[in-house]
Amino acid sequence: MNERHIGLSFGRVEHWHDGLGEFSRQLGTELALRAQALRRDHGIHLHYHLPRRWHGQFGRDVNYLSLHTLQRFWHWRPVRFALWHRLHQHIRLLPPSGTAVRVETVHDLNFLHLKSGSKRERYLERLARRLRGSDAVVAITQHVAGDIASHVPRLGTPVTVIHNGATDLTQAKPRPVEGVGEQPFLLHISRMAPSKNIEAILAMAAAWPAKPIVLAGSTSTYTGEVQRMVAERKLHNVTVRLDLHEGQKAWLYAHCQGFVFPSIAEGFGLPPIEAMHFGKPVFLSRLTSLPEVGGEVAYYFDSFDAVAMRAVVEAGLSDHQHAGRAEALVQRARSFSWARCAQSYLKLYLQLLTRMHQRA
Repeated sequence: MNERHIGLSFGRVEHWHDGLGEFSRQLGTELALRAQALRRDHGIHLHYHLPRRWHGQFGRDVNYLSLHTLQRFWHWRPVRFALWHRLHQHIRLLPPSGTAVRVETVHDLNFLHLKSGSKRERYLERLARRLRGSDAVVAITQHVAGDIASHVPRLGTPVTVIHNGATDLTQAKPRPVEGVGEQPFLLHISRMAPSKNIEAILAMAAAWPAKPIVLAGSTSTYTGEVQRMVAERKLHNVTVRLDLHEGQKAWLYAHCQGFVFPSIAEGFGLPPIEAMHFGKPVFLSRLTSLPEVGGEVAYYFDSFDAVAMRAVVEAGLSDHQHAGRAEALVQRARSFSWARCAQSYLKLYLQLLTRMHQRA
């Protein structure tokens, strides 16, 4: 059996707490679990390209490759790679010279909704150039695939849709979060960028002062701005908690009354599905990918007016009391599995390698 080498480039991952980090960690973990079988059955060796401090993160059955800034211009390895997969479109490091098949996962084209003018066009031109240099493109939702089809005409590269999985934190050991009591509260978890529309949640909090709201995410420049807005507006019903581990997130999901996510630009949307695993009602915007993720079991904001948002949440919390609503949410969440996601990527890898062999 011929040996073949597959490289997965994680890029300059700083942490695993945001959407790209979670995707990379979960896909890397699932593929590493299959590494021995891939060597035995297909002669495939997996190599993970990521910062040195993360080497060993995925066990001993995969190989680890270090990054270097010069790999933006030229990337050489003594091993010839049959396939190289860049896990997201922000990775600027090149595949190694001589790589036979290049795969790119596109998580979103959110810049289409957040930028304008020449900056928007530069982003689009750069993305089009990357995708046209790939042998296969993966979009994480039909929405993202539609954006690619609309804005990168004559691509000439096949686009496959593979949904992300979502972590089921119901099995994590819950740990209470300091400063969050047992009184029913609404929850928002995200990396709390401006695109998450946190200001709409704060406006709803101002219009609903009796309702506790918890905002959780990773520390960033913008979270400092959020904390400033909460203080300036004297929103005593809003609690901000940062850099929580999985046990604390599990406790928040388990104890919240509902999950609010009025994002204006999403490629997928993992936190709403994490909340669904706990049978919690989720309140989403109708923009970009969120209706594809939430389906018929979610409630949707048609307006970001504070009073209108409050009305949607109150009506949804009441409707959620009906029999079967929580069970429907759990079933929807279970349809997004990291194991299924990894199997879909492996199927794609093997198809691409087979085509390459047939052309040779």
